[in-house]
Amino acid sequence: MNYLYYGFVILVFFSITLLIEAAYLWWQSHHSSAARRIENRVRMVDRDGRVAQNAESILKQRALGSSALAERMLLRVPRIHSLDQWLVQTGLGWSVQKFAFLVAIPAVAVLLICSLFYVPLVFTCTLMVLVGAVAPFWAYRAKEKRFKQLEEQLPEAADMLSRSLKAGHSFATALGMVGDEMPDPIASEFRIAFDQTSFGVPLNDALGELATRVPIPDLRYFVIAVLIQRESGGNLAEILSNISQLVRSRLALLGKVRALSAEGRLSAWVLGAMPFGLGGLMSIVNPDVLPILWNDPAGFKMIEVSLVAMLFGFVWMRKIVRIHV
Repeated sequence: MNYLYYGFVILVFFSITLLIEAAYLWWQSHHSSAARRIENRVRMVDRDGRVAQNAESILKQRALGSSALAERMLLRVPRIHSLDQWLVQTGLGWSVQKFAFLVAIPAVAVLLICSLFYVPLVFTCTLMVLVGAVAPFWAYRAKEKRFKQLEEQLPEAADMLSRSLKAGHSFATALGMVGDEMPDPIASEFRIAFDQTSFGVPLNDALGELATRVPIPDLRYFVIAVLIQRESGGNLAEILSNISQLVRSRLALLGKVRALSAEGRLSAWVLGAMPFGLGGLMSIVNPDVLPILWNDPAGFKMIEVSLVAMLFGFVWMRKIVRIHV
């Protein structure tokens, strides 16, 4: 029996097991949901360098890049902090440097691939724009989804704050309770405000930063009501309870409006997709009919006029069915 061979096999087995365990621990400490949540919490607290002059000594701007060189280059870009604030509102945890890479790298990859196969320049530019717009579109959808969740969770958060105040807790402590008890994304936002007050930022400034970070009307009404109550006095628990009922009523009315306007939205999508669907069907059934449109100058002008008319019709139908409540 070759004991050296079996000993080598056992050592290889334990080495692979330890390597897998090390990779798992590294992933858990850097890329797990808990690690991302802690990183986002620390970055959000660090970014608040503009709330007040007396907060500048303990808080700093959120990092735009992963290195000092990238930070200096990004700071030269106009309105870079507006882009950074927009990325914060998405809740994805992206820095400006990561967002720039997600936009530029796919576009450069498409350019290199198309240059190898001699693809026409117009098609290459169009494809580069499309793949470069994936990351902004993804971030926009994430922001809209997150703000919708925040609107739906706000009444429950206001009720919890009201109950905490009635139980005798301070408002700052109630913010921490909402951050600990409620689910994300509203829990993370209130937890950031609570952490800022714990680090010495005035409550008014922390609430103002919360309204800036989440610019939805209901949350701004909530912040304005709290700030007015702190200046003039009154029953804050009752005010928060009334805000909760008002937001719930508005969301219920908005749901009814969306249900009633669903037919108009569906009609807009059907009418917008019908010409392309019919064009594709005609190209399959009779391929010799459609080439006349783009081979004849008059047909090409008809296509341009039709696309412009469809665009105006789509925008007009969207304005009709989009009712703000």
